[in-house]
Amino acid sequence: MRIIDSIDDALITELCDKHEFFWLDVTGPTEEQVERLGAALGLHPLAVDDSIRFGQRPKLDIYADTALLVLQGGVESQPENENPHPLEEIHCYISGDYIVTLHRAPYPQLTQLKSLFQRVSAAKSEQYYVYKVVDAIVDSYFPILADLDEEINDLEDTIVAGAGRRQLEEIFRLKRVLMQLRKAVVPMRDVFAREAEAIADLAGLEADSHDYFRDVYDHLIRITDELDSYHEMVSSCTDLYLSMVANRQGEISKQLTVIASIFLPLSFLTGFFGMNFDWEGSHLLTGVWTFIALGLGTMAAAAAAMWWWFRYNGWTRSGD
Repeated sequence: MRIIDSIDDALITELCDKHEFFWLDVTGPTEEQVERLGAALGLHPLAVDDSIRFGQRPKLDIYADTALLVLQGGVESQPENENPHPLEEIHCYISGDYIVTLHRAPYPQLTQLKSLFQRVSAAKSEQYYVYKVVDAIVDSYFPILADLDEEINDLEDTIVAGAGRRQLEEIFRLKRVLMQLRKAVVPMRDVFAREAEAIADLAGLEADSHDYFRDVYDHLIRITDELDSYHEMVSSCTDLYLSMVANRQGEISKQLTVIASIFLPLSFLTGFFGMNFDWEGSHLLTGVWTFIALGLGTMAAAAAAMWWWFRYNGWTRSGD
């Protein structure tokens, strides 16, 4: 298989005339380049228009002996919850003579695959090469899922240690990333569930095995299941966050209640002595020690008794 990195009209025409299978991978094609490519390969005008505008949903369109497969590849970044560009749209044109991949930004998974093909000299079937390209794009989600798993576990530990506004923001960012990934993966899963056999049956593709595309479908099912489980984990993080906030508010309320309860008898004593101070000053509080014992002593004794009662019933203990 020949690997080409730029649109060379003469070379493309020569390879198509000889029916020599090739892979053309183009990064950031311009409108003029896509139109040239469409003319050289005889692509359907609707397919060319899709690749000029991009912004397509994952799909598979069959035009005679050529298929346009639109995929969304994953772009890894750390941390994933702050990934500004988690997806890369890739257009794959497939026929018995070629596979063409168009994408706007460099895509490391395809670059690594090209290096692998160049190192391996053993010839493979055309279906195998198509499968490897599609599989490399689909498998790009697995490193992202591994990163998300670690981030969710770290988030849970952080929330338990002390829930704050930053953790709440991370929860919402994770939910957005998971939703973006799921919106990309589910349509691809549906495409391979219903129409993957159409790729294997394209005229001119060397017959090999339909198991290749069933393997891609299995990977997409696994990715979808993991995304669903991670979404549930993030939702449980939201419940955990609310529970921790409620517990903290309960602890604060309990502490304030204890303080208010201690001051309740103190307020009663000061009010009682204050309203009867004239009589008490003439009959009871005749000395300094008497004032200390009756005035301050009763308040200290009341506060100590209240505190002992709270400790005895376990009301002063934390939720730990």
